[in-house]
Amino acid sequence: MDQPDQSAPQKGTVTQRAIEQIKAMIGEGRLEPGQRLPTERDLAVQLGISRSSMREAIRALTVLGVLEARHGSGIYVTQLEAGDLLETFGVVADLSRGPQLVELLEVRRVLESTATALAAARISSDQLADVEKHLEAMSATDDPEEILSHDLAFHRTIAFAAGNDTMAAILEGLSSRTFRARVWRGYQEEGAFERTRREHARIHRALVARDPEAARAAAAAHVGEVEEWLRAQLDG
Repeated sequence: MDQPDQSAPQKGTVTQRAIEQIKAMIGEGRLEPGQRLPTERDLAVQLGISRSSMREAIRALTVLGVLEARHGSGIYVTQLEAGDLLETFGVVADLSRGPQLVELLEVRRVLESTATALAAARISSDQLADVEKHLEAMSATDDPEEILSHDLAFHRTIAFAAGNDTMAAILEGLSSRTFRARVWRGYQEEGAFERTRREHARIHRALVARDPEAARAAAAAHVGEVEEWLRAQLDG
């Protein structure tokens, strides 16, 4: 029986190399956002790989949102907006369970506190008014769905006010409605409505005072409460 040729490159390796090469072309500016890719055949020749490996590489980068197929027109580099590229992150958050859910909350606590600190220095009066509007709406109802909706909007406004689109996109993924609803449902069973409102009010006061460190501490404490509650549930 013939032994497999150990020197032959594995298909996955070739495809991965093609992915990295296309990413390098974009990173180096040889392919710009919105630009049409060379044909599959020309790109395969240019990179010295088979067309099947090139096809797999293009398919993988399309799934990741780096490339997009336009019917009858070809393959294009997307505009590379952070929100588009991080959509898969939201799916991970939606499907996570147990310890991984705690890890995601830990990441959210770090980023949320940083975003809130930046927002305290950068937030506009209109954005501050929006934050206050959602805070008041949360205080005016005991309906969990309404509170969740305004809670999401409260944090989304703050993340946007931080002025960092990539950070806001990551936080949007970590704060997807499905993810938050699952945590929220159990957390609110503990009778935490009032505590949640107090924590949001503390964040709002820090933003009004334009005090980044107070804003950072208030946001970290707020997400940290949920994180610690979830840890206790898993340990219980």
